Amino acid sequence: MSRILIDGDACPVVDLTLKVARKYDIEVIIFCDTAHFIERAGVEVIMVSKGNDAVDFKIINVIKPGDILVTQDYGLAAMGLAKKARPIHQSGFIYKEDNIDQLLFRRHVGKEVRRRGGHTKGPKKRTIEQDKAFAESLIKLIEEYYVLE
Repeated sequence: MSRILIDGDACPVVDLTLKVARKYDIEVIIFCDTAHFIERAGVEVIMVSKGNDAVDFKIINVIKPGDILVTQDYGLAAMGLAKKARPIHQSGFIYKEDNIDQLLFRRHVGKEVRRRGGHTKGPKKRTIEQDKAFAESLIKLIEEYYVLE
């Protein structure tokens, strides 16, 4: 059975993911660094040393084909896709081979703007609609790929 792996640093959908996972009896593993203390009853939490992309590298070292990966990090999502995982953004957007290149390019352009002293808009305040969209997309991923196993 596949698992759900959560890039837990600053992830607003940890509890929502756990609620959906319990309904389908799917194992969840939360990954975070030592700057973020995350603890949930009955859930494995893997804590790694604080450092640039330390959590991402740990996730990529343990991810398996078919695992669902909850992350807002486009680079991690791309690596997850390369390992045949099913990445999903906290907004409910499902990363796929046909959209990841554009997302990575947009991230690159934003970094260039900031590097040159420009500013980009940050994320808006999280809404109930985003939580609903995430839950619906997560359920869709689970039902499409895992219930039939």
